[in-house]
Amino acid sequence: MSGLLDGVTDPVRRVTGLGAHLAQSSVRLADALIEPIRRDLSRDVRRSLGVGERRPEAAMDPTDAFLAPGSVARAVHADLASMMVGGLSALFLQALHPLAMAGVADHSNYKEDPTGRLRRTAHFVGATTYGSTEDARRAIDLVRRVHDTVHGVAPDGRPYSAHEPELLTWIHVAETDSFLRGVQQFGPWRFTDDECDRYFDETARVALELGARWVPRSRAEVAAYYRRIRPELYAGAQAFEARDFLLRGLARRPEDRAIYGVLVSAGVSLLPPWARHELGLPTPPLVDAVVVRPLARTLCAGLRWAVPPRPRESPAA
Repeated sequence: MSGLLDGVTDPVRRVTGLGAHLAQSSVRLADALIEPIRRDLSRDVRRSLGVGERRPEAAMDPTDAFLAPGSVARAVHADLASMMVGGLSALFLQALHPLAMAGVADHSNYKEDPTGRLRRTAHFVGATTYGSTEDARRAIDLVRRVHDTVHGVAPDGRPYSAHEPELLTWIHVAETDSFLRGVQQFGPWRFTDDECDRYFDETARVALELGARWVPRSRAEVAAYYRRIRPELYAGAQAFEARDFLLRGLARRPEDRAIYGVLVSAGVSLLPPWARHELGLPTPPLVDAVVVRPLARTLCAGLRWAVPPRPRESPAA
């Protein structure tokens, strides 16, 4: 009987083993064929979005890292696709502060070199999120030196300076809140309310070292801050000019313009209703929920395949 069973089961084992071997070989062959395509796409995507082709290694020594390994901020900032959506949303939102907008209009060459501005912002966020304390402070010192030259008089007659603590708070809040909104809507992970509070608390250090005197450290404080500052926000001529530039697009090639159009529409969908109203950006019923966000999630998933996010880190012991 055992011989009869062996006669039946041995061929099955051989066929099963051959199937497993073929499956493994197919996976290896697919990886060998796909990986060069992924690398080429990754390079093209990063170049199109204005960021470097290689991301720096993260500082993993808790005694040396500017933000601790395993911090929520490192997870929020890990995904390029959803961070780009949040970053575009932040540019629209930041334009509503007339003094901040005057500084950009008077001292930035964003129209001539839009991807350069994105590249510098990406480098700063990367250095202050994943870098060592030395790397982060070097990036912060560079920004502070640039801010030395950013001062003047806004169109409404008020003087401005990029070193003004209240302006630094506004830029920081608009940016971090937009990053978090982008990742929550279009990123690979969702964060709990407690994690969102920790994100604002962790990133406050960056704004304080740039010269802010106070920044919100929780979702509740961010909401209260918006209520307080809203009477100071409006879209002047410079803001509308920046809005139109952002809507026209930063890309040059047709395929890049198509990607950018989806990303900027997704960025607009993240704006609070009051900000969209100030900027004259329509809010058609259901369009965001039914068209823009599903399309943007699909695009972000494709971009994520080409440029995978950094893996989530375990909190430092």
